[in-house]
Amino acid sequence: MTLATLSDVLRPALRDGYAVPGLVCLGWEDMRAYAMAAQAERAPVILQAGPSCRAHTPLPVLGAMMRHLADSVDVPVVVHLDHGYTLDDCRAALDAGFTSLMYDGSRKPLAQNIAETAQVAELAHAAGISSEGEIGFVGYAGGDASAGTNPAEAARFARETGVDAMAISVGNVHLQTDHAGGLDEGRLRAIEGVTDVPLVIHGGSGVPYAQRAALAAGSRIAKFNIGTELRLAFGQALRAAVNADPARYDRVSILKETEPPVTEAARAVIRNLGASGRA
Repeated sequence: MTLATLSDVLRPALRDGYAVPGLVCLGWEDMRAYAMAAQAERAPVILQAGPSCRAHTPLPVLGAMMRHLADSVDVPVVVHLDHGYTLDDCRAALDAGFTSLMYDGSRKPLAQNIAETAQVAELAHAAGISSEGEIGFVGYAGGDASAGTNPAEAARFARETGVDAMAISVGNVHLQTDHAGGLDEGRLRAIEGVTDVPLVIHGGSGVPYAQRAALAAGSRIAKFNIGTELRLAFGQALRAAVNADPARYDRVSILKETEPPVTEAARAVIRNLGASGRA
């Protein structure tokens, strides 16, 4: 069993100048591809169950699947709740065997976000696992606009919540399908100047590869969440598998063909963040 907490993998990343990928899972095929990618690259990996994943598959099933995958490889695997919106979400994930809880109170007033995130951090630490919180709001491509993280508020948030990792908004956007944007490094450096907690970038798929690699090596960003670029790889592989033989109907044979391309895409993410060989 190579089950790990968020702190187990982020502390070495921060110390040694790389970042760990938080890979957004939607089903068995992609999460298995991610575990195999981590094994092949000898890298730690964070398997993440976000709201859309949890809407499709119950948390106890997801926890069992991810823990099974952790047991099948010999590199560190974090089983992470992504964007838990209530204390009940976080308790349910804890009960399902998750080793990391991310509470998202980023849409709430600062004092409420701090108080509720601190509750989740206390819950996690009492169980010997890790917690992540979010300060500032990371928006969505074609949807809600971002609200950048205020450095002074970030310092207070880190100090008063006790989180093990802090997600920030510095120009990153969820669901971005290109790499045309880029992070606001001035705001990032201002946040780094007032806190020493490992930092997390949600919406990492939209960050240019070169900037992702540079910040993984030379900033306090220890975790990049990557979902959209891997969803694109899965979708392209699925279409190719279906279109190769329109008469084929067996879902197992069709879905099996998505795993090699998604594994390769995940390996590329791991290498880009400098995490290869770090297990």
